[in-house]
Amino acid sequence: MRRVFVGAAAGLALVSGLAACQQASETPAAPAPVADVASPPPVEELTFKRASEPARTLVVDAAGTTLAVFTDKARTVRITGPSRTFTEKAHTSATITTDAWVRLAPQSWKKDSVDDTWVRPWLEKALADRGPDVLAIAMEYTEDGKGDASFGPLSSTDSDGRAERSDFYDYLGVDWEFPDGKKERPDPDHIRSLDCSGFIRMVYGYRLGYPLRGTNTPGTGLPRRAYAMAEFGPGAQLMPNRGTQAREYERLNAGDLVFFNGGPVLNDHIEHMGMYVGVDSDGRHRFISSRTKADGPTFGDTGGDSLLDGSGHYGVRFRTARRI
Repeated sequence: MRRVFVGAAAGLALVSGLAACQQASETPAAPAPVADVASPPPVEELTFKRASEPARTLVVDAAGTTLAVFTDKARTVRITGPSRTFTEKAHTSATITTDAWVRLAPQSWKKDSVDDTWVRPWLEKALADRGPDVLAIAMEYTEDGKGDASFGPLSSTDSDGRAERSDFYDYLGVDWEFPDGKKERPDPDHIRSLDCSGFIRMVYGYRLGYPLRGTNTPGTGLPRRAYAMAEFGPGAQLMPNRGTQAREYERLNAGDLVFFNGGPVLNDHIEHMGMYVGVDSDGRHRFISSRTKADGPTFGDTGGDSLLDGSGHYGVRFRTARRI
């Protein structure tokens, strides 16, 4: 039995019900243990270097170690920090040990952002920060993280043919008004439920304050559905959607959004999404997503292994990725 967990809001406006939700919440699971490491070097001693595919800026120390990666058009920053291990024993024997910590910068990166006044103070804090990051927050919703999120009920009667309808406001049980004017009320049947895009919106939007849209149209913030995030979402597209298995794994960083063709016919249509976590203990590229057979967020192998490479269910359906 998963226990109830509701995260704190960050940077978004609730219409009603938030106070009651927070009063009912429990203390979140502790972050995964991290190894002791030396303090990061002063920012003044670091070098900023440009790289391509994708266009990005690497922050390198005197020994040549990359300590941070800022990607053009994206706010997510890959920070090198203490190593930690994520497990999900109920659904896989594979583990993920990583030194990647994913933080949200206050604004999107540009190739000439190096001298912006916010960069060095923010980077100095980010390199020393050991509080929950994108990955740790995502793991709070798995069974090992004591999360309570289910995938939610399916319906075959929706007017647009969509079977999943569990966004973050359904999970919370609160009314919500988005900056683009869209107003939503939670479905009582979907309380404590997150579908695949709802899970991503919970982690990045509700928990971390990334702007969200109520619709699936181009504009500021993450739209509601996976296909819209893949096609015209914010940030940088890391590889084209060719309608065949994407294999540019070397372009991925932890925290990237990954998209899949979920239909019976293999093509370029996007019906499912998740978040790349890293290379697992078997040397495979693993992601986390909310799924029906595992009944909620998982990076495990129930109902299909959570791998981008190989010939498994999701591997052959991996189409594209985006860094937001």
